[in-house]
Amino acid sequence: MIVRVLSLREIVCSTNKLARPPITGFRGHEDTGLRDPALIESNDADEEDIGALDGIVGFHIRLAHGAVYRHFTETFADLGLTQKQVSVLWLVGDHPEIAQIEVGSRLRMDRATTMTIVNRLEERGLLRRERSSSDGRKQAMFLTEEGEAVLEEAKRCIESHESWLKSRFSEAEIEKLVEMLARIHD
Repeated sequence: MIVRVLSLREIVCSTNKLARPPITGFRGHEDTGLRDPALIESNDADEEDIGALDGIVGFHIRLAHGAVYRHFTETFADLGLTQKQVSVLWLVGDHPEIAQIEVGSRLRMDRATTMTIVNRLEERGLLRRERSSSDGRKQAMFLTEEGEAVLEEAKRCIESHESWLKSRFSEAEIEKLVEMLARIHD
């Protein structure tokens, strides 16, 4: 029996610039090594029993994280941005002049990780740092013109990614899921 689920080829970023050729095949794709989620073989007699793992919440969270991460990576491949880079761009876009240390704190990243991400985004010309006008000890960050344009495209990709994810749940389930996940990370 073949079960059909929403595929990556049906959910691509809405801009032509970011559209990619569809992933094909059952087992994987030569370029990415990822399985095509559109076609998942399932035979009740042959289903692999994962035993006690099926009752472990952390195991299911890991599987869900993997699926979300793979879809995000595919959706953002043409922009060449990671989840953390998108988060930093978005936060800086929403809060011009935000201090680098505040970005790390709000996104729950250590200083080294924050600095590495900010350095990469600055090298790509997407953001710039300068001394804060209110506190000379802090680095204030701003999006460049290119950073603003990339963030707008990233937001369109996020819409696509969120639609893919939310399509699996009702509005009430989404609200409850967010609430439950917040209990883990807060």
